[in-house]
Amino acid sequence: MVEGREGLENYGGIVAETRKTVWHRLFAIFRFVLKQMKTITTLLSALLFLAPALSAAQAYPTKPIRWIVPFPPSGGTDFYARLLGPKVSESWKQQVVIDNRGGAGGIVGTETAARAAPDGYTFLVSTAAGIVTNPLLIPNLPYSAQDFAPVSLLVVTPLLLVVNSAVPIHTVKDLIAAAKAKPRELNYSSSGSGSANHLSMELLKWMAGIDIVHV
Repeated sequence: MVEGREGLENYGGIVAETRKTVWHRLFAIFRFVLKQMKTITTLLSALLFLAPALSAAQAYPTKPIRWIVPFPPSGGTDFYARLLGPKVSESWKQQVVIDNRGGAGGIVGTETAARAAPDGYTFLVSTAAGIVTNPLLIPNLPYSAQDFAPVSLLVVTPLLLVVNSAVPIHTVKDLIAAAKAKPRELNYSSSGSGSANHLSMELLKWMAGIDIVHV
């Protein structure tokens, strides 16, 4: 009879402990659910607060977009802008206007873009020279790289090294040999001082230890 009572008491203790554990777990689950509900409520409140801004953002663009090309028409940058512009117009359902502002190695057009209203309707389609190289090489520019926010890399183009067909130079090795034999007697041209073409050739000169004049 004693054993039966002890067994019953033990059983009662196990049941009580089990109930306690279950209640702890239920309470933990309840707290978790409340926390999630609070998070969801906060998110819903934020979404309701941002709804007008989101609606305005979804309406963009509501007028034509201007792409400033800081080089004259028919150049490489202008070509790619006019190639991509119609595709963007088709996607955005708004006209993309190519605005060529050539001059001073891209400085004129780049400054024009920097001074435009920051409303998302003016973009600069430029080479790395206007944003990266010019600020490093030209003092007192009317703009800085911090005036712009990057959007996308549009195009990667190769650079070609060519010589007059009448010149007996057929490889880069031949060019280096000729330049070392006649320092500063060979000339090369590029699309302009500070351009990728110019700096690439200067890099070749430095690496090969030769002296060719940029004209």
